[in-house]
Amino acid sequence: MPARDLTLVSIDVGTTHCKAALLSEQGEILRLSKMKTISYADNGWVYYNPEQLWTGIAGLIREVVTTAAGESEVSVGAIGITSMAETGVLIDPATGEAKSPFIPWFSKCSVPQAEDMAAEGNARERFMATGLHASFKYGLAKLLWLRQHRSEALHDAVWLSASDFIAYKLTGALATDYTLAARTFAFRTDKKAWDLEWIRHFGFLPSLFPEAAPSGAVIGRVRAESAVQAGLRKDIPVVIAGHDHIAASLALGVIRPGQVMDSMGTAETLVGVMDDRELTEEDFHSGLAFGCHPAAGRRFWMGGLSASGGSVEWFRSVWSDPPMSYEQLLQLLTERSDHHHAGTPTGILYFPYLSGSGAPEPDARARAAFIGLNAEHGLPDMLTALLEGTAYEMEWIRRAGEKATNASIQELILTGGGTHNPVWLQTKANVSGCLLRNPELPEAALTGAAMLAGVGAGVYADIEQAAASVSASHGHQVVLPQERSHAQYKVLFEEGYLPLQQPLRHYYRRL
Repeated sequence: MPARDLTLVSIDVGTTHCKAALLSEQGEILRLSKMKTISYADNGWVYYNPEQLWTGIAGLIREVVTTAAGESEVSVGAIGITSMAETGVLIDPATGEAKSPFIPWFSKCSVPQAEDMAAEGNARERFMATGLHASFKYGLAKLLWLRQHRSEALHDAVWLSASDFIAYKLTGALATDYTLAARTFAFRTDKKAWDLEWIRHFGFLPSLFPEAAPSGAVIGRVRAESAVQAGLRKDIPVVIAGHDHIAASLALGVIRPGQVMDSMGTAETLVGVMDDRELTEEDFHSGLAFGCHPAAGRRFWMGGLSASGGSVEWFRSVWSDPPMSYEQLLQLLTERSDHHHAGTPTGILYFPYLSGSGAPEPDARARAAFIGLNAEHGLPDMLTALLEGTAYEMEWIRRAGEKATNASIQELILTGGGTHNPVWLQTKANVSGCLLRNPELPEAALTGAAMLAGVGAGVYADIEQAAASVSASHGHQVVLPQERSHAQYKVLFEEGYLPLQQPLRHYYRRL
């Protein structure tokens, strides 16, 4: 590649993998490197090692920007960093050292603190300010847990999300973006500012949180020391691209009101766009989360299931030793299709709450269940039912999104590892009745981070131009619902899945 070709570097700090990529201005991935995100467990709580994470990511960057001889051959115009949200670490700004491990979003160590947090203040007022319902996932709950178990770590510290931490290591700047700040439960999305009164209410100092900026703003430039570690030249502008789901949605062209992305990973999330406005009572009761969209004058809404792909992973591990391969899973699904009319519902209801439930009825204590099994059912039926159950849950969220935005949602734009399973996609189309559009864009979060880096550095005039540039170079596949199957699933969803929600939740609350 000639040195004169301007490129963009993007970084994705994910739950299971970290990635770095070198991209062209058109969003074409020229090089990609990745590593596993190694987690550790200690007395029931899970964590990542901050320095190990940085060292690994610096190595990934070096791999994508240098030749085999170790010399840079590219001109990098900007660096964009996206990451899992609600995952944070305490940093000593005086020394730059981590004062705590990284606590990931899925760690349930902070469930008791979240319940205490929810009891403080007025839930409706908190929602109107933050766009969130109290949860163990959020940064404030994790900080309350740290104060109880590692109080010394909070002294003269700053709380950084995963993207923020990598940006800090590259630039020395303590900053975050609105999409990540909003996942702390301490940020006012209505005012785009930290809620100082709420922070002080819990005995924390406002200095615990970094400066918040819009997604795509340049927060600093690569410093000399970091340039050497990562194989970069110094002074490259660095952008915090924020929440990985939001970054991915930008790459898929979900930038206008009414458009919705379905991200199918370990967790599954619907992300929709709406015009910026004050939140309402109906929004509060929707169970959805709302945040600041990177495009000016817009908000996003979000609802997710923590164990969607996670349910598949659970199934392949629990029902086979060693765990089934993905080829074996597809074989089970094919077996059932060979014995039944394609698209025929199992009649089994799977409630996919291995890690609690999210919108539209958030409940950390909800549990998973199979209902409707008989002696004739086997593993192919149970696996198919598992896919149906995740599709039912996402349909519940889709309907909540329609109600909150007062707009029909007839198309979903897909991304994530789950899109490689054709049976799952057809099941989702049949349950929802929606057209599914599956773009040929395997690394949407990385691409979205590069887009925001390009906007921040002036490569693109705005998000719309960036999206147009990227979408022009990618095709897509379409999955249509089967009318007969959709009618059958609609009955099962409305007369089975929904009516059984409250009796099951009542039972779990009594355990």
